[in-house]
Amino acid sequence: MATVNMLFRGKFALITKLIVLSGISAILVLLIESALAKKEYTIALFLAASLAALCYTYLSARTVPMKFFLPGLLLLFAFVVAPIVYTVVMSNYNYKTGNIISKQEAITQIKGLGVEPDANGTTFDIVVGKTSTGEYAILASDSPNHVYFVSTATKKTDLLPSQVTLNADGVATAAPNFTVVPEAQLAGNEDYAKINFAYADKYFVSVQGLNVGAVFRQSLKYNPASDTVVNLIDGKIYKDNGRGNYANVNDSADILQPGWRATNWFANYGKLFSDPLVRGPLFRVFIWTVAFAFLTVLSSFAFGLLLALTLNKPMRGRRFYRGVLVLPYAIPSVMSILIWGGMFDTEFGAINHLLGTHIAWFQNASFARTAVILVNLWLAFPYFYLISSGALQAIPSELLEAAAIDGANPRQIFKKITLPLLMQILTPLLIASFAFNFNNFNLIFLLTGGGPKDLLGGQIAGATDILISYTYQIAFGSNTQDLGLASSISVIIFFIIAGISLYGLRKSKVLETFG
Repeated sequence: MATVNMLFRGKFALITKLIVLSGISAILVLLIESALAKKEYTIALFLAASLAALCYTYLSARTVPMKFFLPGLLLLFAFVVAPIVYTVVMSNYNYKTGNIISKQEAITQIKGLGVEPDANGTTFDIVVGKTSTGEYAILASDSPNHVYFVSTATKKTDLLPSQVTLNADGVATAAPNFTVVPEAQLAGNEDYAKINFAYADKYFVSVQGLNVGAVFRQSLKYNPASDTVVNLIDGKIYKDNGRGNYANVNDSADILQPGWRATNWFANYGKLFSDPLVRGPLFRVFIWTVAFAFLTVLSSFAFGLLLALTLNKPMRGRRFYRGVLVLPYAIPSVMSILIWGGMFDTEFGAINHLLGTHIAWFQNASFARTAVILVNLWLAFPYFYLISSGALQAIPSELLEAAAIDGANPRQIFKKITLPLLMQILTPLLIASFAFNFNNFNLIFLLTGGGPKDLLGGQIAGATDILISYTYQIAFGSNTQDLGLASSISVIIFFIIAGISLYGLRKSKVLETFG
C-alpha cells in the first residue's frame, strides 16, 4: 500500500507529472511557433489557451475534477466544435475554384496575367547580366535583322554590331558596361524574371527562359487608390463587386480571374433554393437519401428480426448458424463493398452469371439503386440480428406464456406483445441507424461512385448519390470545386442528423436520467 501511495501521490508521481507536462508543453510551444510562422493565428491562440489550461489544471490542487475532463474537452473542441464552426463560417463565403486565394494574391496574379504579346509575336535571344551599376539587364539579339540592345527596367540602349561580341550563331554574348551573370547563379533566382525590361512605348521585354525574351505590353493596371483595375487597351474599368471578383462597372457578368475568398452572407443557402441548377439535383438527391436510409433500416431490421426469431427457438446447430450470420459484420465493410462491386460487374460478375442475365447493374438508375440497397442489407442485417436477439432475450417469458394460456396464437402473441416490446427497446437504435445511413458515404463512393450520371453533360448528382456524396462531388468531384456551397449543404445535413439524434435520445429517455 505504501508503494502504491508513493507511485501515485509521492515525489515520484510529482516528478513524473512534471516530466510529462513539460514534454506536452514543449510540443505545444513548437506547434504554436509553427502556426504563427504560417500566420494561422486562430490555431496558435487555441494551442496557447490549451497550454495555459493544461498547466493551470495539472499544477493546481484545486482543479481535481478538471484533471479528468480537460483532455476530453480540448479534443471535443478541436475535432468537433471547431470543424462545425469552421464549416458554418465557410458556408457564408464565396469559396470555390477561381475564388480560393486572398485578395492581395488575386491582385498580384491579375497584374501578372494582364499582359499580351505584340502583334508580331516578337522574340529575342537574350543574355542576362548586370550593368556597371549592378542593375539587372539583358543583352538582346535579333540576329537576322542585326539588331542588338541592352535593356534595364528603365532604359533601352541600342548597340551597333561592331559594339558587341557575337558567337557563331550571330547572338551577342558581350557588350560594353555589361557583365554576364553565370547561368549557375541564375538558377533558382526569380528576381530577374520578374523585371519588365524596357523596349518601346508601352511594350517591354519579358524573360521567358535563360536565353529567350518576348515582347509584351501591360493590358491591365491596378489602381490602389480607387481599388479598381483598368484595361489599358479598351478603357474598361473593373471594380470590387463585393463577392470576390473585380467586375466591369458596365457589365457585372464580365469579371476578372482569379478572384478571392469573400463573404456572401447566406447567398449559398439562397442558391440551394433559387438556382434551378442546384435546386433540382439537390431535391432529387434528398428524396433518394431519405428513401435509401428508410429502406435500408426497414429491410435490414425485418431480415435481422426474422433470423433472430428463427434462431431464438431450440434447434440443432444453432450456435453454428449464429456464428455464420455474424460473419458479414466481422469482415471490414470496405472489403465487402469492393467484393460486391465485382460481383455486380456486367461482364464477369457472379450475380449475372448465376442468374443467367446480362444486366448492366451500375449503368441503369433503378438497378444501381437496387444493388446499393442489397449490398447494404448484407452489411447491416447482422447488426439488427444481434440487437433483436438481445431484445428478445430481455422480454419476460411469463408474458408470452400467459398469452398462450389465454388462447392467443403465435401470430397474435408476436403482434400484440413481442413486437411492441421490441419496438420500445429498439426504436432509438433504429433512429440511430437511420441517421448513420443518411450519411453512409463509404457505400455509395466505393460501390457506384454516385452513378450512373451523365458526365459529358456536366451532371454532378448521380442516381445513387446521397446528400453526403453529392456534397463531396460539389466540393472535390468536378472542375468547379464550390467549397462554400458544399459547406452550406453540410450545415443542413448537420441539423438534420442532429435533429434525428436528439429525437432518438428523447425516445430512449436517456436524458431524463440527468434531469
